Amino acid sequence: MKALILSAGYGTRLKPITDKIPKALVKVNGIVNLERIIQHLINNDVSEIIINVHHFAEQIISFLKAKNNFGIRIEISHEVNRPLDTGGGLKKVASFFDDEKPFIVQNVDIITDINFNDMLEYHNSKSAIATLAILERSSSRYLLFNEELYLCGWENIKTGEKIIPIEGNLKQYAFSGIQILSPDIFNYLPCSDVFSLITTYLEVIKIKKIIGYNHSQNYWFDIGDINKLNEAENYLKHKGE
Repeated sequence: MKALILSAGYGTRLKPITDKIPKALVKVNGIVNLERIIQHLINNDVSEIIINVHHFAEQIISFLKAKNNFGIRIEISHEVNRPLDTGGGLKKVASFFDDEKPFIVQNVDIITDINFNDMLEYHNSKSAIATLAILERSSSRYLLFNEELYLCGWENIKTGEKIIPIEGNLKQYAFSGIQILSPDIFNYLPCSDVFSLITTYLEVIKIKKIIGYNHSQNYWFDIGDINKLNEAENYLKHKGE
């Protein structure tokens, strides 16, 4: 299986740590988080990874070189001029996913023990173009799913903004920054170079199915700010990880 790790962001919520290093190289319980993600992917039968980079890109490239790419194929997509957002980052690496098989996309600031093989089996069973890992947790923005866990909309509870292309009895779930995509997704990406995947999905669901994968049995942390980073570190110390 192949995977994309989204690592091009500036990590502004992790300042001052990210004034000197990219968020991909932030350590959690003594382990660089990019290394933690790569090892978890390898343990879930991923053998080829591409990583998009921008902020302190050379540090990430040097780190991977020092680790001998962890013994697998790892490519770099360097977004030189500016980050391309999640959608643009994916579109730029389309040629990497040339085997016509589903692949993983994960944000670099996520820590989890999710079982990607189980998630892949679920994805294949639903014949969806995308499967989004989701949780029932507090968030300022929610994806809205029907009773069968098909994506129907999105809302921002702080601003009151809602986009609901498919009406129904909908429930709020928070996106976990992890997804499995079928390669057909590249046929539905917009022409622009910089765009959000979630915004794109809200158009795609008008013609294709996108489903949620509730992984509440797994631990999950977003280490995007200092408080959440400390929370994850305390949890992993307690678990001995």
